[in-house]
Amino acid sequence: MNQRGPFWRLRDPERERLFREDLLRFLAEQEYWLILVVIDKKTHVERYAEAAWHPYHYCLAVLLERYAGFLHRFNAQGDVMAESRGGKEDQQLKAAYRQICENGTYCRSSSFFRQVLTSSEIKLKPKPANIAGLQVADLLAYPCKQELLLAEGRIQAPGDVFGKQICQTVAERFNRRYANGRAVGYGKVFLK
Repeated sequence: MNQRGPFWRLRDPERERLFREDLLRFLAEQEYWLILVVIDKKTHVERYAEAAWHPYHYCLAVLLERYAGFLHRFNAQGDVMAESRGGKEDQQLKAAYRQICENGTYCRSSSFFRQVLTSSEIKLKPKPANIAGLQVADLLAYPCKQELLLAEGRIQAPGDVFGKQICQTVAERFNRRYANGRAVGYGKVFLK
């Protein structure tokens, strides 16, 4: 976005154009599904006060419910990896993940998760490890979040930005309800 670090080369308009074309082609050609969970932290804390969940752990629970549901639908198993945020935060995230695997969530039992998740430990990798899946997730997170906030009436339209093209390219990749193909609540979740 800011064309810093190794991305300084994108300051050249032709290189930027070629990079964007390659990225959109890559996103269109790969096989994947997306689950986006966005929380309005301020509204959540105001609404629930002392009973409010830790916002990242709440998002993790909702995300894992959708991911495990997706795996159940296809009779598959999967793993969970996230980008490391630092010592204390990593330990808290690991504990929240373990808690979900051991005790379930308000909506799902622990067996629902244990049947499809290959590990009761979340894998955390730092950004410098350059894990392809984490890099792609990082690349998609901001434009997809912005699109969801726009749909929820939380932000103004950003104008003609590259993120719109990214969102158009991945629009059909969001997890959907099997019965009717609806992405809202399944692949796109907004929490308050």
